[in-house]
Amino acid sequence: MSKTILITGSTDGIGKIAAEKFANDNYKLILHGRNKSKLNTMADDLKSDAIVADFSVLSEVAEMAEKINEKYEKIDVIINNAGVFKSAQALASNGIDLRLVVNYLAPVLLTQKLKSKLNEDSILINLSSAAQSPVNLNALSENISLGMQDAYAQSKLALTMWSFDFAQKNPSQKVIALNPGSLLNTNMVREAYGKSWS
Repeated sequence: MSKTILITGSTDGIGKIAAEKFANDNYKLILHGRNKSKLNTMADDLKSDAIVADFSVLSEVAEMAEKINEKYEKIDVIINNAGVFKSAQALASNGIDLRLVVNYLAPVLLTQKLKSKLNEDSILINLSSAAQSPVNLNALSENISLGMQDAYAQSKLALTMWSFDFAQKNPSQKVIALNPGSLLNTNMVREAYGKSWS
């Protein structure tokens, strides 16, 4: 039986490359993105399922999890890849820094709501980063402007810390916090810096 892999942020960059690789290896994929047209085109090309959700809106993340829970008996791999660095919008609709919501709160919420679909053979992979800095806990509940670089680094450290916490609380679960490499040739890096180095 083919393994089922959920990849968030799968229409660009690392997520897209991973999706294409897994599709070639005949895995069953659940692709996620926020651009419906782009996502559906990719899902058609890869013969995969697709779910649209804006990760800056946590209610959409919860709805996404609900749809997955209703449709799938199990998930073998969750790859929390969706992320944002540069954005014209500093805050999400809940008043919290957009990067903290998309890069940290959204994958935590999604994973917690899908936890019943995981088993001891399932793997949780959280895309972290070498960019990490101490987390301003007040920024997780208040309208605080952190700045693009700092907010991104805080969101990635928060996700890494939560990965360890989740693993400790679920000792039979395989959990990986992964730094895929710095300044890779992705749209996110080019939009932030104008070029890539890796």
